[in-house]
Amino acid sequence: MLLPSDEAGRGRPVVLLHARPTDRTMWSAHLPLLAEAGVRAIALDLPGHGDALVPDRRTVAPWQDVLDTLDHLGAERFVLAGNSLGALVALQATVTAPERVEGLVLVGYRPHDLPPSPRLQAAWNGERAALAAGDLDAAVKAGVEAWTAADATDEVRAHAARMLRRQLTSQLAHGEPLSATDPLDNDGAALRALAVPALVGVGEHDMPDFFEGGEGLARDLGAGEVAVIPGAGHLAPLEQPAAFGTLLMDFVRRLPTRPPSGSA
Repeated sequence: MLLPSDEAGRGRPVVLLHARPTDRTMWSAHLPLLAEAGVRAIALDLPGHGDALVPDRRTVAPWQDVLDTLDHLGAERFVLAGNSLGALVALQATVTAPERVEGLVLVGYRPHDLPPSPRLQAAWNGERAALAAGDLDAAVKAGVEAWTAADATDEVRAHAARMLRRQLTSQLAHGEPLSATDPLDNDGAALRALAVPALVGVGEHDMPDFFEGGEGLARDLGAGEVAVIPGAGHLAPLEQPAAFGTLLMDFVRRLPTRPPSGSA
């Protein structure tokens, strides 16, 4: 499926992939800033989020949808920047089409086979229990508490709540989409085989799962030390857009210069 998108600017495409409890509007503050910095910023809704509705529990391959949508938008090569679910989809897209990815910026990553910490399990349990009881307000509150830092601004929390409410409402109406076979293997060999520049980050106040997951991912990708984003929880780009934007653009500016169009 072609994914809904927002974009701003011209230059090297930088594709922004959102976290699970959010949608492409989590990048609204980033688009004008990235455009001003000289890149073409593209924010996508992943299947089952935002405007990318997936009825009747249809099987989806979000990584292929990202690649197909970027084809449609005329972005042949690009940098992928993802938060949480977006980081996972960025990796899946990269192992599917490594020749198209010029760089990776991945924040808040945890492999699905990593056993959850008590804190993460409690977050999942709180949201699921509220949904099972038919209490959408309580589910949204539990999610916002879990995924943002304790000192996140009221504006950030309200934005996170709007996005999460919309996602959960869609999930209740249509069910969660089924996922196609994951192109990532369990032993990390596909990641270690990649030769793509990468930066891995985590919010300062995120759960231990994402520190551990980020450290393992950085090792697999040869990405060096994990960058810690001060004052942020799991939704670091939403909570600390200036800090994340600086991290992202510093990385993009260090990438090799693209040859002029049509050059050999």
